[in-house]
Amino acid sequence: MAEDENGRSVPWIPVFEASAKSFLATVTLALLSASALGADYHIEVLDKNEAPVPGVVVALEPLDGGSTAAPAPAIMDQLDRQFVPHILVVQKGASVTFPNSDSIKHHVYSFSAAKLFEIKLFGGDQEQEVVSFPKAGEVELGCNVHDWMLGYIFVVDTPFFTRTNAAGQALLAAPEGSYELRVWHPRIQDDSEALTTRLSDGQLNYTVRLNNPLLPPYEQEHVGEHQAYD
Repeated sequence: MAEDENGRSVPWIPVFEASAKSFLATVTLALLSASALGADYHIEVLDKNEAPVPGVVVALEPLDGGSTAAPAPAIMDQLDRQFVPHILVVQKGASVTFPNSDSIKHHVYSFSAAKLFEIKLFGGDQEQEVVSFPKAGEVELGCNVHDWMLGYIFVVDTPFFTRTNAAGQALLAAPEGSYELRVWHPRIQDDSEALTTRLSDGQLNYTVRLNNPLLPPYEQEHVGEHQAYD
């Protein structure tokens, strides 16, 4: 027992012990928070000849019920009579704006199961159309005026997605956990479900190897210009 300033007995409080417990609790919380913040997932995509495949969509879909992150809006432009970007990746539920940066009109459409829509003739001086994409999957875009125009919007059911770089590698930051790894590209002929892989908790590195050759790159020709897309 200890005494107060008036000489009365009062219980002794182990200040050091309480501080130590508080410190340990703080450290534990910090470690748990760091784990929740995530880890770096390294994904590599190789073709049947072990060559890197650039531009492949890589997505980690959580197996614990998904993420509550709100989808970010995106833009699919029309510039030089082509869709820019050629491949756009968005989270399910995202809204995509379709500006027209050309001096001529376009007529955008899609007959894809993931999104059926049409934006009739519109120019750059008109109000930009906004289209929502509530269903995951591949959306192929075309233009009724310029039939060579081809673009893709790939809708994923996760906020954790990116595309492989020139070395066929992708780096994704996501909370540690169990995920379904999905990859997609219009040139890949392998069955998408066959390429889908479950990553267990702590499995941070994975290589996707394709079994079938890639389709030839898309080539666009117009007004004497020629451009190829991976």
